[in-house]
Parts: sequence; structure tokens; C-alpha cells
Amino acid sequence: MMHAVDVVQVTTPHEDQLLLTVVASAGDTALAAEVLELRAITAQLRRALASRAVIDQARGMVMALTPCSSARAWDLLVDVSQHCNVKLRDVAAALVATAKGEALPEQLQEELRRALRRAHAAERR
Repeated sequence: MMHAVDVVQVTTPHEDQLLLTVVASAGDTALAAEVLELRAITAQLRRALASRAVIDQARGMVMALTPCSSARAWDLLVDVSQHCNVKLRDVAAALVATAKGEALPEQLQEELRRALRRAHAAERR
């Protein structure tokens, strides 16, 4: 089972609309637009930070399980993500969930094995 990264919503659409109404009535629609843009950017950055933490945890797991560098662990996770057509943060979340007793989805297990074989073959060359 894939896990989405939990995201804290900065404002609700209703709150955004209320802000637009109040600021527009004050005659400053440019300010309202800027505030909404900054809120959207903030929400995007929060999602990115949450995703990055999970990806870094998965990277550490790969480094511990397969003695390799941080860069190699990153490459392996990206390889699995691309071959399975699953977002990197979802691959990472599934791998991290195994530490809590959840099974890694079969597709990801198989692709992780393949990625490790490809990496080891490349090292031998």
C-alpha cells in the first residue's frame, strides 16, 4: 500500500475567498493576489519538505541495507521510481513503512532487486 505524504493545508478555499473579498473591498487586489500566491508557495514548500524527509529516511535505509554511498542510494531509489512509474516520494514512503512492519509492494520489491543487480553489475565493470 502506497502512502501519500501528509500535508498541512495553509488555508481553506473559503478563507482564501474571504481574504480576497476583504482586501478587494479595501481596493488592493494586487495585495490579495500576492498573499494568495505566497500561501500557495508556502503550501508547496511544506509538501516538498515533508517529501524530502521521507526520501532521506529511505535513502538511509538503502545505505544501511546495501552498503553504498548516499549518491548511490539516491540513484537506486530514482531507478526504482522510474521503472515502476511511481513517484519517488511514494517509493520512499513504502520503503520507510517496512520499518513499521508493512510489506513492500511486490512491484517495488522486484524493481528494487533489479536496480540492485544493475548497480552491482555497473560496479564490476
